[in-house]
Amino acid sequence: MIFGPRVSAVSTCAECGEPIEGRRADARYCSPACVRLAHNRSRREATSVATEARPATELDDLLASWELHLRAERKSPQTVKSYGDGVRAYITHCLDAGRPVVIDRTTLREFVDQLLSSGSAPATATARHLAVRRFSAWLAEEGEQDHDPLAGMKAPKIDQPVVDPLSDAELRAMLKACRGAGFMDKRDEAILRLMYTTGARAGEVVAIRLEDVHLRDEPPVVVIHRGKGGKGRTVPLAPEVAAAVDRYLRARRSHRLAGGPELWLGDRGKGFTYDALHKALRARAEAAGVVGFHPHRLRHTAAHRWLAKGGSEGGLMAIAGWTRPDMLMRYTRAQAQARAAEEAQRLNLGEL
Repeated sequence: MIFGPRVSAVSTCAECGEPIEGRRADARYCSPACVRLAHNRSRREATSVATEARPATELDDLLASWELHLRAERKSPQTVKSYGDGVRAYITHCLDAGRPVVIDRTTLREFVDQLLSSGSAPATATARHLAVRRFSAWLAEEGEQDHDPLAGMKAPKIDQPVVDPLSDAELRAMLKACRGAGFMDKRDEAILRLMYTTGARAGEVVAIRLEDVHLRDEPPVVVIHRGKGGKGRTVPLAPEVAAAVDRYLRARRSHRLAGGPELWLGDRGKGFTYDALHKALRARAEAAGVVGFHPHRLRHTAAHRWLAKGGSEGGLMAIAGWTRPDMLMRYTRAQAQARAAEEAQRLNLGEL
């Protein structure tokens, strides 16, 4: 068997800048995770170029006004982006189909059907549907159209996939993958522990600032000022989480950006973004041999572990930032039967 030439001088990954060692000389990325990140970015850039290349429409101008309105309402950047992407995708669908660029029920149904037929995730189709409905309602409110043709239109009935929580063995393996004396090791361990114990969303975790962490309180807490829907909450931290965050904070003192207000910092003197969190945790999952990992699974994991250990549903809703019981069921249904079986054994209802 003939192998390709080895790298004589250490090169760096085109995605993250980390050294590439022991790979072929033509290797551009240091790990499969970086390959996926680069691929996803290329797809986003291609979509952006396609959007810029198509002719501008009246709805494009109105969309820019709506996005300004959303920012004025202090919607999160992720919400503004999601809504904007949904409406732009709808406009592109109209143009590609040779249809008038107008909002109506038939076109919206065809748009959702096209998304699902092309392999888009059900959650993506639902989000796009919601974006167009919200945009249509705003157009009517602003007098840009006589009425809202989508008023009363319900979200498509799409099967919600069951997301299995991570097992304790998988969590221990990921924590072991974070074991080390480096700055990123301590940071990733603290983030991992925070997310699988509190169920905080990735965007909420990235947005935490130094002033939001109160490790000397009893119990230690972190304040999430802006959760989904603009709602804030105070989340208590388990002792193990507080200790991991404290360990990270001591390592953070020597970082080039230590004087900044953000809690989490990147490597090589950079900040820490939403995409960086995904990349960091996915790399730890790969090192731990955890298959099918996505950071959002940690939210499902936190919900399951809370109930499995006897926590109340009301307490879980407060910790996770949910206001509707259906969200609790959505995040905990994967292991509902297993928890019910364990509870039945504890109750021992057959004993008289």
